[in-house]
This record gives sequence, structure tokens and C-alpha cells, in this order.
Amino acid sequence: MSNGENRGAWGSKIGFVLAAAGSAIGLGNIWKFPYICGENGGGAFVLIYLVCIVVVGLPIMIGEIMIGRSTQKSPVGAFEDLGGKRSRWKIVGGMGVFAAFVMLSYYSIVAGWACHYTWLSISGEISGGDPKEVGAVFGNLYENTNANLGWHVFFMALTALVVLGGIQRGIERGARILMPLLLVMLSVLLVQATRQSGWDKALQFVFEPNTDNLTAEGILEALGHSFFTLSLGVGAMITYGSYLRKDSCLVSNSVAICVLDTVIALMACLILFPITFSFGMTPTAGPGLVFQNIPVALAQMPGSQFLCIVFFSLLVFAALTSSISLLEVVASYFIDQKKWSRKKATLVCTAAITLFGIPSALSGGTDLFGANFASAKESILGEEWGAITKGNWFDFADYVVSNWMLPLSGMLIAVFCAWRLGEKVRRDEFVRSSTLGHLYAAWLRLLQYVVPAIILVVLLHSTGVLKALGILD
Repeated sequence: MSNGENRGAWGSKIGFVLAAAGSAIGLGNIWKFPYICGENGGGAFVLIYLVCIVVVGLPIMIGEIMIGRSTQKSPVGAFEDLGGKRSRWKIVGGMGVFAAFVMLSYYSIVAGWACHYTWLSISGEISGGDPKEVGAVFGNLYENTNANLGWHVFFMALTALVVLGGIQRGIERGARILMPLLLVMLSVLLVQATRQSGWDKALQFVFEPNTDNLTAEGILEALGHSFFTLSLGVGAMITYGSYLRKDSCLVSNSVAICVLDTVIALMACLILFPITFSFGMTPTAGPGLVFQNIPVALAQMPGSQFLCIVFFSLLVFAALTSSISLLEVVASYFIDQKKWSRKKATLVCTAAITLFGIPSALSGGTDLFGANFASAKESILGEEWGAITKGNWFDFADYVVSNWMLPLSGMLIAVFCAWRLGEKVRRDEFVRSSTLGHLYAAWLRLLQYVVPAIILVVLLHSTGVLKALGILD
């Protein structure tokens, strides 16, 4: 048997597309994208975001899947094969694995909040209730360390159950169930949104470009989110690409994943904003939009319990499709590099990530051993590097991964594909089974010059360097 057959492979093209789209479609689409869209003026931000998906996100995705499929190995092994065992390029693969490890440790906390709200919806505790009481649920949950720890462990166990099943019987089967369910739930909520008085205003807000509230910082945020939303930089697409058969069209699959991810992000906006406008809420509510404003609005609508169950189940399923890919990235490293069994790798990695996530679970109410950590919320040069006590390990971990590790990893992957990967491997992988081979030169030029430059600007912005230098106010 070949290495690819021993490791497992996707059973079909649609199985790969659904699983990879599931990795990309997570809480970022349904939670983060609507609120950053709201904060940056709506339509103009959406337009810039769509351009960024095509210019930045898609080229890197093609490159990541290419690295995985050409080697049939997980990130570290893939860079060893293509860059040489003594090459330092394998550090880029290791960076992706570590980023996936850290990201899942706090991502599961947010997923746990969605699980908690789903449970409250099923029990009827937040449907039809007093708006003030419903709005206070999140604050109480955030400070309830027992609940956060419990849901964190529950969600990690749920993720492990899927990954234990392997590629076809676990991850692909899970994607074939979860992704259609996610689309059905989105459709149900979208139909309900069209009946709201704020529907027309929401359409105008999302699709009519208005540059009044769009700043240079908003443009950079669109650039950054176009990169992060596709699960780039954490090794997920390299890992999933390593299970992709050689006769599958890499380019068209990547396009399909990007289209699915973008459509669902826009659907989320068209679900949340009509409700927001109908109940006199502001679209610039920030992260509290999903866990505070929307529950208050849903609780006052006809069929509130059903709508709450559907909405928060949607969040759980979206989180699960992404967490599966993150755990698979970490587990596949030990399966490929250390020759562990899938069972051992999955269970050990799940336990380690769960333990590492405890400080994030305690962020709302309890210090961990009274420890203080360095805060790096906004600037690497300013006063923000002060002491950080309870409530900020979650933010710190998210800051390091989102603003340092992912952009740096993505930029290095683009440079590797464009300048280090052999021309024969690169061209053969791009044109194989593809009717889009004529786009090879354009894709390569983007990776060589445009993508690294854009990501470098995003990296300097997200770490506060541009602001410290006075380039951005």
C-alpha cells in the first residue's frame, strides 16, 4: 500500500469539499464576520472583502492544498519532503500545528458558549423571557468557571469522537451530515429574516457600498479576515489536501470551498442584520451581537424557542466542523511523524488541548494560581503590555495566534510555494485534471509579489506597528 492509502483518503470530491468548507466555515462566519461588517459600514466592507478572498485567500488555499496533495503528508512532513529534511522550512509546518493546538484550546470555549445557549434554548429558559434577563445570561455564563470548564470538556470530547473515526468514516461522514444540516438551518433562519421589518434595510446595508464608515483600518481588517476565514495558516488545508486523490481538480475544489464559505458568511449577515434593525439594535454591537443582542431579539419573536434552538445549534455545528480540522492537524502530526495510531494520537492530543484550554475557560472569573501574564491586545510597543489578571488569558492566546502566528505562517507558505517549490511540482499540481490551467501564471504572480506584501501589511497592522509608527491613527 502507498503512504496515501495507509493514511486514508477522501471517498469523493464532494466529501473533500464539504469537509474543507466545514473547516473554513466556523464561528468566524456566523459570529465574527457580521459584527466586523457592521462595524465597518456594511456594503463597502463586503465588496473589499470579496476582492480580498479572490486576491489573497484563494491563491494561498490553492498553495496549501497543493503542498499537502503533492506529498500526501501532514504539514511538518510535507515541508520536509519539499524543502529537505535539513531545511528550516519544516518550522513553518510546525508553526501551523502549534497554532492549531493553541487555537482549538480557546475556540472550544466559544463553542461551549454556543452549547450552553443551545441547552438553555431546549429547556426554554431563554425563549419568551424578559429581555433584561436574557441579555444577562452571557455575563453570568462568562463568569461561571464550572460551566465553562464543563462545556469545554464536552465539546472537545465531541470533536474527538469524530476524528477517532478516521478520514472517511469519521471526518467525511461528519461533514456529509453537519454541512447539509448547517445549510438547512441557515435557510430556515433566512426565511424568518425575510419576514422582519428590517429586511430591506439589511439588504441595503450589506449590498450597497457606503464608504462613510469605512476607514483604512477597516480595509486592513477585511484583508485580515479574508485570510483567517478560510482556515489558512494553521495547516488545515495542507492536512486535508494530503488526503486528496491525485485525479481531483485542485483549483476547482479550492474555488468551491471559497464560494461556500463566502455565501454562508453573507447569509449570516442577512439573518442577523434584519433582526438587529427590526428590534432597534445597532449593527456595530461587536462580539456581543450573537450572544447578547440576538438572543434578546429571538426571545421576543413568535416561535422563539424553535428559532433559538435552530440558531444556537447552527453555531455548535459550525464550530464543530472547524474544530474537527484543527484536531486533525495536531493528531496527523503524531500519526505521520511519530507513527502513533490514530486512537492514541487523537486521545493524547485531545487531553493535552483540553488541559491547555483551562486558563481560557477560567478567564471570566478565576485567576489561574493567581498568575499574571503580559497583555498584548493592541500594540507591541505601547502601554498595553501591562499586567493582565483575570479574564485575559483567552484574549492573549487569541491575540498571539490571530495576529502573529497565522499571518506569519500564511506569508511564509506563499513565499515557499512561489519561490521554493519546484516548478514541475507546482505546475503539474495546478493543471492536473483542471480546465483552469491557463490561470497558472496569474496565480503564481499573486503568490510571488502581491500576497506576501498584503499579508506583511496586515501583520504590521494587527501587531500595532503601523499605529506606533504613526502610519495609521
